[in-house]
Amino acid sequence: MVFLMYHELELPARPLCRTEPGYVRYVLTVANFQAEMGWLRTAGWRGLSVSEALTFDGGNAAVAITFDDGSETDLTSAATILKEHGFGATFYATAGFIGTQGYMSRAQLRQLKESGFEIGSHSMTHRYLSDLDDAGVHEELFESKHRLEEILGEAIRHFSCPGGRYDRRVAALAREAGYVTVANSRARVNLRSSDCYTLGRVAIMRETNLADFQNICAGRELWKIELRDSIRSAAKRVLGNRLYDSVRERALLRSRSG
Repeated sequence: MVFLMYHELELPARPLCRTEPGYVRYVLTVANFQAEMGWLRTAGWRGLSVSEALTFDGGNAAVAITFDDGSETDLTSAATILKEHGFGATFYATAGFIGTQGYMSRAQLRQLKESGFEIGSHSMTHRYLSDLDDAGVHEELFESKHRLEEILGEAIRHFSCPGGRYDRRVAALAREAGYVTVANSRARVNLRSSDCYTLGRVAIMRETNLADFQNICAGRELWKIELRDSIRSAAKRVLGNRLYDSVRERALLRSRSG
């Protein structure tokens, strides 16, 4: 099954949480998200949360739907559209962002849970886990889980890695913390035999058209995305995450101004 990865949705006249090009490329308009969910429903697909996907019997075509960061549009826009189509989803919230400008408040996060959606952790501060020492990784995994559980009054079972960056320490500490899955951003189909602590997800980008979206859901040509991701991963290893992000931002700014 393909796990889809979304972020903030764009609404007219509402400022985005962040404006740098590397972030905006992950932001869809509400209209595009509505079109994608409408196609899934019309084509007979199901939209599932991570927990639902883990126990799915494969009887119908299905994708898992996930959101990262915890933008307030998760509640005000995405949840409404998902409800209209009868879809589930998992929303990974960055615990340290809760209550800050553009992100959900504690009350909104509880409302999202009470609407029937699953909440996971997207770390405490959104630092790249592969850049941190063991104590830092421990904090991002454990403290975010405790904060979210205190807010929601229920166990947090799923974690997604900020920026998709992770290493082998993450799985061991995630198990210790009590998570049952860890998701990254490697573009691949998850099978019943897949390691639940290295679940792949495919980012749906601002530039993703409906035909590409349909191919992604069906798992077609993911090798092309994975090849591009592998090249980027190699660049990150050579440059380091911080320098890679800086180079990427400059390149995106030049492309926009050109």
